[in-house]
Amino acid sequence: MLTFFLSFSLALADPDQPIRQVVMHPVFADDYMCSEHWVGQLPYPSDALGQDCMIVGGIEERGFASPYRSDGLANEDWYGWQRPVLAPADGKVLGVRNNPATNKPGTLGSPPATMVLIERSDGVKIVVAHLGTVNVATDDVVKAGQQIGTVGNNGYGRAPHIHIGAFDAEGPLQLRWDLRALAGLRATED
Repeated sequence: MLTFFLSFSLALADPDQPIRQVVMHPVFADDYMCSEHWVGQLPYPSDALGQDCMIVGGIEERGFASPYRSDGLANEDWYGWQRPVLAPADGKVLGVRNNPATNKPGTLGSPPATMVLIERSDGVKIVVAHLGTVNVATDDVVKAGQQIGTVGNNGYGRAPHIHIGAFDAEGPLQLRWDLRALAGLRATED
């Protein structure tokens, strides 16, 4: 199954061409922050222009957002640990890859990560990786905002987070978040 996720022979983003974008449903209902992969940073279409996203908290205690409580040396210290991960789009699950290992924060694990590959009706494929548990199976149809798993810490990663990447037949796509959908998720919590 790993080769299924890495076998896409697509061109990476051309640094001399405009970057194409895609809008996704938020992957968390919680407050979160993402760090983006720049053009050429990673060699796979599901990584190129992708993002690593972490749930944050602690604003009341510290005055600013942090990804973990205390010293962050245990997975349970991280605000995102085992929190729900939402489907970023409507689509069909093309594949699921499980990695039962759990990394210790600060220690880089071995690939591959636990991941789900979803395809939208327009052909855009989305990889959601580093899941702790997976709530979907190959050939399931998912709706944007449906829980597809929980945050884990496995594969080539050092902390509880989710990697998300999107691509189509022409190459990787830069992610943008549907902030109206995020506002709707936040409103249902109150």
